[in-house]
Amino acid sequence: MSPNPHPPVALSVVVPVLDEAANLSPLHAALCAALASFDAPWEVLFCDDGSRDGSLAVLRCLAAHDARVRVLSFRRTFGQTAALAAGFEHARGEVVVPMDADLQNDPRDIPRLLAKLDEGFDVVAGWRRERRDPYWTVTLPSRLGNALARRWTGVPLHDFGCTLTAYRREILEDVALYGEMHRFIPAWAAAVGARITELPVMHHPRRHGASKYGPSKAFRVLLDLITVRFLVTYGTRPLHFFGRLGFAGLALAAASWTWTIGKKLLWHEPLYTDPFFLAGLFLGLGGVQSVLLGLLGELTMRTYYESQGKTTYAVRERLNFHDGAAVDGDPPGSAAPRGQVAHERPTAPPPEGS
Repeated sequence: MSPNPHPPVALSVVVPVLDEAANLSPLHAALCAALASFDAPWEVLFCDDGSRDGSLAVLRCLAAHDARVRVLSFRRTFGQTAALAAGFEHARGEVVVPMDADLQNDPRDIPRLLAKLDEGFDVVAGWRRERRDPYWTVTLPSRLGNALARRWTGVPLHDFGCTLTAYRREILEDVALYGEMHRFIPAWAAAVGARITELPVMHHPRRHGASKYGPSKAFRVLLDLITVRFLVTYGTRPLHFFGRLGFAGLALAAASWTWTIGKKLLWHEPLYTDPFFLAGLFLGLGGVQSVLLGLLGELTMRTYYESQGKTTYAVRERLNFHDGAAVDGDPPGSAAPRGQVAHERPTAPPPEGS
C-alpha cells in the first residue's frame, strides 16, 4: 500500500467482487443507507476479480451515477487476496474497511466498527459469532482453522476469516499480501504492535450466487498460516529457526555415531553396515545443510531490509520531530520516515509575567 499522508476522504470501503452481479446494487444501496449519517467524505472501491456474470456492467452503472463509487477491474481472476491488495493500494481513506460483496456482511456494522476504532484501537476485527453458513462444510472447518490461527499467531481473535474489519491506513501501508494472506492481516499488525480488538457483527445467509469457499481453499489457508507463523516469529532471524533444526540434527547424528562406535568397541559389530551409522551420516549432513540454509536466509533478510531502506522496528509516536526533516539538535537521520506521522515540537510557554 503506497503511503498517502493526506488522504482526501475519511473512509474507504473496499469490496472484492467475483461473479456477484445480483448483489452489487443492493449492497450499494445498503452502504449508502448505512453511511448516510457519516459526517465526512467516504468512498467505496469495488475490485472486480475478473467476473464473467455481468458484474462489471453493474459496477459501471453504479460508478456513472455515484461519484463515490470507484471501480478496479482485473484482466482475469487473481483471487480475493489480490483484489484486496489492489483495493488497499488505491484506497484514499484514513480508515479502510474491507467487506464481502455477497451481502453476508452487513454495512450497518461499519459505523459500530468506526466508533470502536475511535476508542484508540488500530484494528477492529469483525466476529461472525452467529454464522449463517453450512455447518459441516464451512462453519466447522472455519472454527478449527481459527483455533489453530489463535494458537500459532498469538492473536486472540475468534474469526480471522471475517473480511469486515476496520483498519487505520498506516497499518496497511507496509502489508504485502500473497496467497490467502488477507485473513492474517491482524497477525501482521500485531507483530508491529498494533492495538487490536474485535466486535461481534451480523452475518446473513447468502441470497444470490454461489459460495467461493471449498476444501482446497481451507488447505491453502493452512499453508499460508504456516508462512505467517514463520515470518512473524523468525522473519528477521531465520538462522534461529534453521540453526535450531541444524543443531538438533547434529546432536542426533553424534548420538547415533556414539552408539555405533560403542557397539564396535564392545561387541565388535560391523561399523559401516550398522543402520545407526547411516542414520548419523544423513542426520549430520542434514544438520549442516540446515545451518547453511539459515545463513543464506540471514543474507537474504538483510538484503531485503537494507536494499529498500526498511527498518526492523515500528514507531507508534514521535515527539519534537518535524515532517521530513530532523529537528535542530537531533542526531542525523532522525527525521520521520515517509508515510509516518511526526509530531511537531511543542511551543515553549511564555515567561511568567509576559
